[in-house]
Amino acid sequence: MQPPVERPYWNPYVAGFVLGLVLLTSFLVMGFGLGSSSAATRLAVGTAHLIAPKATEANAYFSQYVGPGKKVLEDWLVFEVLGIFLGGLVGAYSAGRLKSEVIRGEGVSKGHRIAMAVVGGILMGFAARLARGCTSGQALTGGAILSLGSWIFMMCVFAGGYLVAPFVKRDWR
Repeated sequence: MQPPVERPYWNPYVAGFVLGLVLLTSFLVMGFGLGSSSAATRLAVGTAHLIAPKATEANAYFSQYVGPGKKVLEDWLVFEVLGIFLGGLVGAYSAGRLKSEVIRGEGVSKGHRIAMAVVGGILMGFAARLARGCTSGQALTGGAILSLGSWIFMMCVFAGGYLVAPFVKRDWR
């Protein structure tokens, strides 16, 4: 069975409005906003606990997630992130955009592009822990409740993006 013909992307204003409704629904149903960094943290701690249970239980940071009577994956954000992943697959397939490719600039190898993506992901993950939340949690949830720290965080994200873009723009052109 062939996937459907590739369809255009959603209008960004419509997508933003729908995302706002999802955020509102999350507040009303769960009592929390959206985010994903705690899910990544819990998955990483759970993996470390599988490999070295005694070491993770003895560690002051990890022990807040693992130990007697604690279930590392008992957090609704773990399931939110799983739902985002599965929803993304369904959405890409239904729009005819589910394919395996590495989008890169002219003269940039696949290996270099993947390495840059991994380094960027690691930096963003580290920064999310320092900022006490990822961009989705800070921008969407923190911004929606008018948290000053979240607004400052997002201004810094945009400023950082504009400052770094000239140095890496060849990787996507």
